[in-house]
Amino acid sequence: MPKDFSRGRRVEAELLRTLAELVRREVKDPRVGPVTLTAVEVSSDVSHATVYFLPFDSSRPTEEVGAALNTAAPFLRHELRSRIKIRYVPELHFKPDESIERAAKLSALIATAVRSDQARHVADATDAGSADEQADEQADERADEQGASHGDDRGDDLGSPGDAAGRPKGGRGP
Repeated sequence: MPKDFSRGRRVEAELLRTLAELVRREVKDPRVGPVTLTAVEVSSDVSHATVYFLPFDSSRPTEEVGAALNTAAPFLRHELRSRIKIRYVPELHFKPDESIERAAKLSALIATAVRSDQARHVADATDAGSADEQADEQADERADEQGASHGDDRGDDLGSPGDAAGRPKGGRGP
């Protein structure tokens, strides 16, 4: 039965925590600057680790920060050996995290779709309201015509010469 928190997941969590501290305190390359490490993915044999990052400063090119981090990868791997008790420290590969940008784009698409759907429903409701009003007017006209054709001027709302039980108005029953 597989464990809920496998060895790979534990290694990923420890790598993320330790690398974040190392990058913040030990990496002196000015191209790196302030950076957030968002996730670590470790291969099944724990020989390679992909580290996803986001630079704090949006004016700093992501490619430049990635190149600086990949240049510092051997140093970081060496430091990890002394800080993490693991038999084999994975080779580090730094990649920019694009998930936040993709999430923002998807959110914008969803918001656009919702707005257009709401606008369409409002337009449909307005059209349906106009159609209901026209149908009511036509029904009223037909009722008026039927009342005129029966010669009924007693003010009966049903358009029939009798009451609800079918007896003639004003007359006595048998």
